[in-house]
Amino acid sequence: MCFTSTPRGARLARRLVSHWLDQWGYAYDSAANETLTLIAAELAANAVRHGHVPGRDFHLRLTATSDTLRVEVTDTRTERVPPSSPQAPRGDAESGRGLLIVAGLATRWGTGPRLGAPGKTVWAELAAVMQKGDVRGAPPMPRRIANNVESAHPELQSSASQPTRRLRQEGAT
Repeated sequence: MCFTSTPRGARLARRLVSHWLDQWGYAYDSAANETLTLIAAELAANAVRHGHVPGRDFHLRLTATSDTLRVEVTDTRTERVPPSSPQAPRGDAESGRGLLIVAGLATRWGTGPRLGAPGKTVWAELAAVMQKGDVRGAPPMPRRIANNVESAHPELQSSASQPTRRLRQEGAT
């Protein structure tokens, strides 16, 4: 699916991932849906912020196998490849935590060249240990990830393990 490289495009991509997962049997409030939706939101936001080329869109692909859910976000910016092991930013930095969140939540993640055109694809996989219909909420974030999320987004402090659910309940888009 193709989205404009704007904050609105990233928001629509996040919503579509959540909707697709629900249609595939991973309820909106399931751990798998909430976790992969958060991962997709971070990857889409990075595509908009770091992969934007004027007049070019980013692409999102969501796939499921019997044991893995996978999201891929492709942009047209070749020279800005994310580091394979993201470093935590300074405590007062206003950004730089997205890939730490992805690394903390995903079973595996990585990057590769965009096939057939300039650019890159950043992907993340989630093992399907979170079964369909699981409504217990996302697994707790590793403490170092939760601390970074809380410092960047104080509004999430009381629910760092379930940020997607809290934002949805508060009506955020």
